[in-house]
Amino acid sequence: MKKTPADELARGRVVVIGAGGLGSPVALSLAAAGVGFIRIVDDDVVELANLQRQTLFREADIGKKKAVVAAERLRLVSGSIEVQAHAARLDAGTAWDLLEDADVVVDGSDNFATRFLVNDTCVLAEIPLVTGGIRQWLGQVLTVWPGRSPCYRCLFEEIPPAGEIPGCAEAGVLGALAGAVGAIQASEALRLLQGLEGRYQGRLFTLEAQSGLMRSVPIDERPDCAVCGDRATIRGLDPARYVAAPCPDMVRR
Repeated sequence: MKKTPADELARGRVVVIGAGGLGSPVALSLAAAGVGFIRIVDDDVVELANLQRQTLFREADIGKKKAVVAAERLRLVSGSIEVQAHAARLDAGTAWDLLEDADVVVDGSDNFATRFLVNDTCVLAEIPLVTGGIRQWLGQVLTVWPGRSPCYRCLFEEIPPAGEIPGCAEAGVLGALAGAVGAIQASEALRLLQGLEGRYQGRLFTLEAQSGLMRSVPIDERPDCAVCGDRATIRGLDPARYVAAPCPDMVRR
């Protein structure tokens, strides 16, 4: 019998990093589409300030672990899918075990250290990755298919100094923007699960919500990239390499 797109999604395994502004709409869309296995990785708890953009949560959830609550909500969407919650922070010691069995990883984390760690793990394990970021009015999405496209380090070479770029807590973020960017990330993940190239594979998608301007800018592979270049120096996950910098990745303007 011919396999249908629904069959491919039902066999798909996706790991979602972060259950916040981006991870919430991503996970909800994947569950509704029938993706067979979803693992949510997030060590944070629900706060009142989260509710304007993190659509999986309610006031009654304040103080609870985001990953656990998110998993409960997704199981209500579809009883035929498996949802796993990992309510602890992703680090160099756990990244490989948590990501290696994924067909696609979607990163909606809120700090540079995690973004670089997820990128490096996916490149080394040859797992397609959809990474996204939001701040104020600006959203970005980049799809990485190891061996076929540039990676995150080709765009952002190193983790910036802590505080160099203000995060959501300092700069704020438009709640509706999180839903829009998360929907694009989910769409990319669904394409990859069906063996299609990502629309933003090797291209940086940006959405400026205030002006309504959307762009897709080509990204070149860097021959000297530390993890995917011809003379790559990153061959493993050294914890010292992933020093937390609490600010999301936005191209400076």
